[in-house]
Amino acid sequence: MSHLVLLGDSIFDNAAYTKGGPDVVTQVRALLPKSWKASLLAIDGSTTNDVPAQVARLPHDATHIVLSVGGNDALVQLDVLDKPMSSVAEALGALAEIVADFEAHYRVAVAACMATRTSLAVCTIYNCCFDDLSFQRVASTTLMLFNDTIIRVAAEYGVPVIELRSVCVPHEDYANPIEPSSVGGEKIAQVIVGLVTGAYSESPATRIVIS
Repeated sequence: MSHLVLLGDSIFDNAAYTKGGPDVVTQVRALLPKSWKASLLAIDGSTTNDVPAQVARLPHDATHIVLSVGGNDALVQLDVLDKPMSSVAEALGALAEIVADFEAHYRVAVAACMATRTSLAVCTIYNCCFDDLSFQRVASTTLMLFNDTIIRVAAEYGVPVIELRSVCVPHEDYANPIEPSSVGGEKIAQVIVGLVTGAYSESPATRIVIS
């Protein structure tokens, strides 16, 4: 039996935000073949630092891991967007330091997953859905730096990436500015199940070649 495990944060552990609707893991279980099972080890509020502890709880029969983490790492740094800067170069320098720290922690999280020798896929951080369009634009631009890290690390390890920025887009995909609704969760579940079961194996896909 194949066993899928979801690691990370509230992108997967979203039951508290669905207003009684199904959460992501429930939707994943409904879509998986009967010979599969799915477990949720992701915890709302988790950052990259919490992933190794989640990996330590991985069931012995796990065959697939999907990791979605990084959004909370970005959220705790949002105050940098309000700090006065004397130049664009100074602002970019501040962001560069933040992202370098994120990369160090994200690498540890992915390495912990890889050490289990379990099939791994990772997710980018979606753009969220803020009512303030000016802030939304700035937030989306800032998240590009975090997502660049995620994609580069995934490419180095040769693991697939679920591009959540293309999965959750319209307002109804979000229960609030940063959490997925049941509507968005269903889309996430469909992509996860399609990936791990091989349903996308014949579909055209972008390839990143690094060597």
